[in-house]
Amino acid sequence: MPKEQQEVVILGGPHTSNSATTTTINMPAEISTPDHVVWSLFNTLFMNFCCLGFIAYSYSVKSRDRKMVGDVTGAKTYASTAKCLNISSVIFTILMAILTIILYATKRT
Repeated sequence: MPKEQQEVVILGGPHTSNSATTTTINMPAEISTPDHVVWSLFNTLFMNFCCLGFIAYSYSVKSRDRKMVGDVTGAKTYASTAKCLNISSVIFTILMAILTIILYATKRT
């Protein structure tokens, strides 16, 4: 209650019958943009081909920061970049593993 109204109530002065205006603010409950932090952390630790996992992790953290601030567009942009880097890291690491197995198998015979 504002101070002026408190004084009026305490002093017993006349009450005005003005209708109070209200403002409603609709805020989204949660921004559902995936930031791929766990996937990036996994790629950083286990599939870090040419540091792509680490770079993906940094973009994931940037995406999470943007999401916490409320910048949905920035969060989606960073998350998309992190996703592409994670996919690239997984593909290159699997290809290198397959290539290493093939080279090792052909040298043994």
